[in-house]
Amino acid sequence: MLSSPAPTVIASGLAALAYALMIWAHTRMSAAQLRSLLGMAWLLHAVVLLRGLLNQPASFGFAPALSITLWLVLTVYLLESRLYPQLKARRALGWLGMGVVLLAVVFPGATYPSLSSPWMPLHWALGIASYGLIAAAVGHAWLMQRAERAMRQGRTADTDMPLLTLERLTFRLVGAGFVLLTATLLAGGWFAESLNHRWTWNHKTVFSVLAWATMGVLLLGRWRLGWRGGMAARMVYLGAGLLLLGYVGSRFVIEVFLQR
Repeated sequence: MLSSPAPTVIASGLAALAYALMIWAHTRMSAAQLRSLLGMAWLLHAVVLLRGLLNQPASFGFAPALSITLWLVLTVYLLESRLYPQLKARRALGWLGMGVVLLAVVFPGATYPSLSSPWMPLHWALGIASYGLIAAAVGHAWLMQRAERAMRQGRTADTDMPLLTLERLTFRLVGAGFVLLTATLLAGGWFAESLNHRWTWNHKTVFSVLAWATMGVLLLGRWRLGWRGGMAARMVYLGAGLLLLGYVGSRFVIEVFLQR
């Protein structure tokens, strides 16, 4: 297991502190103050990610992948909260943000002194972006289920957002994530061909294709059969779980259990 450089540890500590402060201030500050605090945590988190990616040699692994994914979810939330102030998930994001930032300090991943192709960072960027959008869809699906449950019980949900709005946002994120995941798989196949490598059906490829197929079936079911509610949410969770196993799961086993 590699150790993180001291500047990265300091930056990560500041980001984790900002997330912890946001959790503490959850019921003590106004919505505008909490949004500013979340913006500061988002910015410090971005500094941590840039340090990890721009260091020479660059390092990457399951924990940095989770960290970037959560940062992208936060980006989506910050943008959406401007349009929908009633969207409330700051406390949960604070706990998740603090967790992934500290996890990436302990498990910074493997170093990559050289890349097999100069276009490989594009493949990684597409993959991580699809992770982020689908993770954001998972969060929206969870809020959608809570809103639906509250409506059936005759009470107001914590989000105070209309169920149809949450449903529409969830499927928009699923659709965008599906497009990026499609581009990721095509880019991976193209890079393999350009390097004279054959397409390999390893665990990462299998899980990624299964996740892609799950999301595709969900979108088709939504379009043709009007799928919604609990069934749609479960499909989102299944697709996200398969995608998580594709890279993060395999890297977790390699870095934590095999320590390679």
